[in-house]
Amino acid sequence: MDAARFNEIVERYPALRIAVVGDFCLDRYLEIDPTKQETSLETGLPVHNVVNVRAQPGGAGTIVNNLAALGIGAIFPLGLIGEDGEGYELCRALEGLAGVQSRHMVRTPHRHTFTYCKPLMVEPHKPPVELNRLDLKNWTPTSTWLQELLATQLLEVAAQVDAIIVLDQVGIPETGVVTRKVLAALESLVETRPGLLVLADSRRGLRGFPPVVFKMNAAELSALTGMPGELSPAQIEAAAVDLARRNGRNVFVTQAARGMLGATPDGQTHCTPALPRRGEIDVVGAGDAVSANLTVAMAAGATLSETLELANAAASVVVHKLGTTGTADVPEIRRLAVSPGNS
Repeated sequence: MDAARFNEIVERYPALRIAVVGDFCLDRYLEIDPTKQETSLETGLPVHNVVNVRAQPGGAGTIVNNLAALGIGAIFPLGLIGEDGEGYELCRALEGLAGVQSRHMVRTPHRHTFTYCKPLMVEPHKPPVELNRLDLKNWTPTSTWLQELLATQLLEVAAQVDAIIVLDQVGIPETGVVTRKVLAALESLVETRPGLLVLADSRRGLRGFPPVVFKMNAAELSALTGMPGELSPAQIEAAAVDLARRNGRNVFVTQAARGMLGATPDGQTHCTPALPRRGEIDVVGAGDAVSANLTVAMAAGATLSETLELANAAASVVVHKLGTTGTADVPEIRRLAVSPGNS
């Protein structure tokens, strides 16, 4: 991509208004200094001394982090937060991001704030080492009245935005934000506003989602289409084209080291290879950076190939940020996306 076209696309970002609907969580990092290890007098077990605590939005919040890093003008998170300390930290972290308007977040004493607690061994001149994670989740179904409230909030926020990103992060159906009632509201929304850009991603797969832009990995595509085993590149392309035609929306498939493929309803496809590794990598957060950049690029009028190129560059930036769920800003993406000699 040349610099002029890159600038033309990214200069539209500050005017965009984007909603992020889904499972927000708190990423809490506990940085441990291994030189300060002690032994508990009471239990005889090792004691890990935490020397620094970092908290940032995770899950759907990682998408919000990326949108803020890109300079999106207005960002509307929509999800559930518990009335607990983790909820306080998450709200404070979200509201500290440029462009974020958090009035559609639902606070309730009936849900825990979804939390990933990540202990990290941190030593000078070494990559951080993550220990066993400690998670706080909700194990019971989201109540009907909360689902209805979320559905109402979805319809309200949709009237204010250029695009919506939906992230289903929980492992157990109906325990998070993206429940049957919320999906029904989303289906009604895309029927009444067919021109609204909506991109969806779900760790449990997109079966049962209305026809929106689907973003998934190759294994999720295989499960969705009922094609067993590891799919070949030709099978992935054919399945993505068929799905895009049936949905009437673009389909994007991430393929790890093989890069990303996009397919349009009219049968157009493009594959962008992954960029070379530039050292140690940590893939946490790369998928959410891709979701954010795919959506933003499409909303800004990028072509299929340009959209993939920008999202691919963002993913490459993020995987090289160690010990955190990273983001990619416009200057970082520019360094990878703009062709040498065209800057």
